[in-house]
Amino acid sequence: MEKFTMRDFVRVAIVAALYVVLTITPPLNAISYGAYQFRVSEMLVFLAFYNRKYIIGLTAGCMIANLYSFGLIDVFVGGSQTFVFLMLGVTLFDRYKDQYLFNGLFNKAFFYFSLLFAASMFTIATELHIVANAPFLMTWFTSAVGELASLLIGSLVMDKLASRIELTA
Repeated sequence: MEKFTMRDFVRVAIVAALYVVLTITPPLNAISYGAYQFRVSEMLVFLAFYNRKYIIGLTAGCMIANLYSFGLIDVFVGGSQTFVFLMLGVTLFDRYKDQYLFNGLFNKAFFYFSLLFAASMFTIATELHIVANAPFLMTWFTSAVGELASLLIGSLVMDKLASRIELTA
């Protein structure tokens, strides 16, 4: 297990802060919550493929941002969902990080991860069904579609960014 340095803590904190800002800042906050979610901040989840230490910052950022929606239940449900499926996705798909699909358009690991994470929105649909009486299947569908769209667009952005900036540190 690698030790966390002060530099690691600062980077993790910056990732958490970026996630929060990209989620709660107007006008992005209007599309970040509820059954129809398109979180621009979700593009940051791909940082975990470059350094797993960012999983902590991404989870913390999600938990802080979720304080602005349904409160503590969303902090724990959304935060747990982010942590569990981010760990699972990075573990399952990291080996495909250097491969591409669709004539080089999508990073294979990012594409597979996007599908898994979108499917994991059943946890958010369950939460919204319980706390807001939202219809489960429709909420799962709409939140998964929004998540998939934000992740696929985010994967393109992060892949291009990674070709210009060192993200593994």
